[in-house]
Amino acid sequence: MSNHTHSAFCCPDHSGAQGAASILAQAEMRARTMGLRLTPVRLRTLEMLIAAHGAMGAYDVLEQLSAEGYGTQPPVAYRALNWLVEHGFAHRIRRLNAFTACAHPAQDHAAAFLICDRCDSVTEAPAGAVTAALTEAAIAAGFALDRATIEAVGRCNTCAGHPS
Repeated sequence: MSNHTHSAFCCPDHSGAQGAASILAQAEMRARTMGLRLTPVRLRTLEMLIAAHGAMGAYDVLEQLSAEGYGTQPPVAYRALNWLVEHGFAHRIRRLNAFTACAHPAQDHAAAFLICDRCDSVTEAPAGAVTAALTEAAIAAGFALDRATIEAVGRCNTCAGHPS
C-alpha cells in the first residue's frame, strides 16, 4: 500500500493558490447544487488533496487528519476519501493506490490519468473520446460497460528532460 504523497499534479488549472481556490469553490458549489453535505472532515480531506498537488495515500490523509484532531482510525480517512470519489470531487489512482483532487469538480466528465513512471506525478487529462471508443468497443463485444478508469504510464515533461 502506498503511504506517501506523490509529486506534482500537472494540471495547469490546479497550479497555485488561485487554481486551488477555484477547485475548492467549484466543489463547494457542486455540493450545494447536488444537496450534498461537505462535512468538516470531507472538506478538510479535499483541501489536503488539493494542497498536495499530487496523489496522496489514505494513511497520509489519516496522519494529517489525526494531527488536526479529526480521529485516528483508518475509517475516518477512508470514509471521507470514498465519499469524495463517489461524488466526483476526487479520483482514486489505482496504480499508485492513492487519491487526487479532481481538477474539474464542477461538472461530470471522463478523465484519464497520466502517471509518470519516474516521479509518480499525476496529470488529469480529458478522456471523452477515449471513453466513447471504449464504450463502442464494449458494445461491439456484447459487454455492458458500467465504468472505466483510464491510467496511462509514461514520462512527464520534467522527467523526459523537456521544459514545461
